[in-house]
Amino acid sequence: MGVEIERKFLVDDKKWQQLAKPVGKHFRQGYILSDKAKTIRIRVTDEHGYITIKGATQGISRAEYEYTIPVQEAGELLNNFAISELEKYRYCITFAGKLWEVDEFLGSNKGLLVAEIELEQETETFELPQWITVEVTGDNRYYNSNLAVNPFSNW
Repeated sequence: MGVEIERKFLVDDKKWQQLAKPVGKHFRQGYILSDKAKTIRIRVTDEHGYITIKGATQGISRAEYEYTIPVQEAGELLNNFAISELEKYRYCITFAGKLWEVDEFLGSNKGLLVAEIELEQETETFELPQWITVEVTGDNRYYNSNLAVNPFSNW
């Protein structure tokens, strides 16, 4: 079984803007199904399409299965079946030997910067970059599936 162990943090906008970083990758993603027990997500980048199925979160872990699908079909699934959607740029940054994925949200979530780190185990320790502020791992508002229906601008 695929398992995602992930922690989420807010990013300091001022420090983020000053940081030398790679070019971000544009993501468009939508949800075919989203409830507390499971989500089915479609994601499209310029080059790839993905379908992802996630289970309920237990602690900071949840079942996750992700598969590459043709980008054209991913776009069709988003256009025809997604019940909610969001867009963002993702930046991948390695810090202290760990990969951090920082999402800069667009549209109704503009202004929100969230960093995620995937871990091998829930108790794993890691060093925080200076641009990290508050941990929001347990705050459901910051799940992408929730941001797609209750955007940051509505809070």
